[in-house]
Amino acid sequence: MKTAFLTSFLLFLLASCFHSSAQVPYQKMQVEKLEAAYEKYKESAITHRRFKHADLHPLIQKHGSEFKLEELGKSVEGKSITSMKWGQGVTKVMLWSQMHGNESTATMALFDLFNFLEGKNDGYDELRNLLKNKLSLKFIPMINPDGADAFKRRNALDIDLNRDAISQISPEAVILKKARDDFEPEFGFNLHDQQIYYNVVNTPKQATISLLAPAYNYETEINEVRGRAMQTIAGMNELLQELIPGQVGKYDDAFEPRAFGDNIQKWGTSTILIESGGYPGDPEKQYIRKINFMIILNALHQIATRGYEQYTTEQYFAIPDNGFQLMDLIINEMQVKVKGSWYPLDIAIRRRETENAAGYFMSASVEDLGDMQIFFGFETLDATELQYLEGKVYSTAFESVKDISEEKALELLRQGFMAVKVKSGEARQVHSLPILVLKSTEKYSSGWMTGSATNFFLAKEGKPRYAIVNGYLIDLENPKKQEIRNRVF
Repeated sequence: MKTAFLTSFLLFLLASCFHSSAQVPYQKMQVEKLEAAYEKYKESAITHRRFKHADLHPLIQKHGSEFKLEELGKSVEGKSITSMKWGQGVTKVMLWSQMHGNESTATMALFDLFNFLEGKNDGYDELRNLLKNKLSLKFIPMINPDGADAFKRRNALDIDLNRDAISQISPEAVILKKARDDFEPEFGFNLHDQQIYYNVVNTPKQATISLLAPAYNYETEINEVRGRAMQTIAGMNELLQELIPGQVGKYDDAFEPRAFGDNIQKWGTSTILIESGGYPGDPEKQYIRKINFMIILNALHQIATRGYEQYTTEQYFAIPDNGFQLMDLIINEMQVKVKGSWYPLDIAIRRRETENAAGYFMSASVEDLGDMQIFFGFETLDATELQYLEGKVYSTAFESVKDISEEKALELLRQGFMAVKVKSGEARQVHSLPILVLKSTEKYSSGWMTGSATNFFLAKEGKPRYAIVNGYLIDLENPKKQEIRNRVF
């Protein structure tokens, strides 16, 4: 009788303790500690987002004493693809980045994280020991080295690796699939960049970070695997709202049967997509790199402590959707002349990056026109009573780009010259002048209709008031300093 009573009492105490611990809310990591960790362990060898495979190789090798390095295979062009393993815990987590070669933000953050995981005696040892004992981490920091070297989305076969999960035409796709199958992770992080024109839907705020628990079927159903990813994302969003309030979007969850994220979710790994977008004044995405470091480290802490269980799928669905409503420049009520009559219209302009041997430059065009009230511009100009005006080419050629000062360029713009010519130099040479430079042609493209190159003036009573040069807005009365990336034509 006493034994039965004692057993019942012990079971009651155990149940009480379990119930009590289950009610303790998950304590997310403090922003200040995460920021301090980033500043201490930021990888100083990476300072911009256009690094190449050869830049990363020595950085991977320097971690060989603390990480288990394994060459998983080679790309189409024969570049090594390496995995880095750390930790000895039961819960397996795989993180892969740069499946698209020009999406490098998270790769930078992973190397900051590698430095952090190797640290010691700095106030973070308790966290490191927790991660090391609870998790086994496998990183693949650059899946598409050929695309990275060319800084383009696709691989050397011109295949989008994120549409090659099933056919596995590309060696890089075969490597990623095998890595997942061999490791069998419980959680996966699919790390990408998205265009800077994504916004939090129907707001002017950029979606600096977008998150997604990808669907595993067309019905976008939620099972235990996808549900865990949603809960983890809800916890990540809680931290993000402290860092970038109102700038977090939820990526479209339409099922893509060829995509790695969707299929890895389907294959039983709770998969979290992180898309790094844009942030004002951060063209090289160094602040967004910091955010990636912080939210990935926080998410690993959630997984190690099972803190994600404190969050719900309802909190995940409360994250607002992504929109695609941002433009570099919106000009409202610009007057254009057609068949002798003037018409007021809005035009929306986007600039796109293009890479060449000399570096990268911008190429701008009219994205849309008419009534643009549903879009938001990084810059917006009220052009009421201003008229579209074509520019001229200055007849006297300069010797080279170096012989044209910014002041001279602005002086010529005020006189109605949109372009100048040079005798020497290379076509496609990158420059920062606020005027078009012609070397291989006597003309330049211009127009206001969709798809047109945006090189024109806005004039009042026939006098140029503003210049739009390759999509950059230049106030001819009050010019401001701005980073301009043009090329020689």
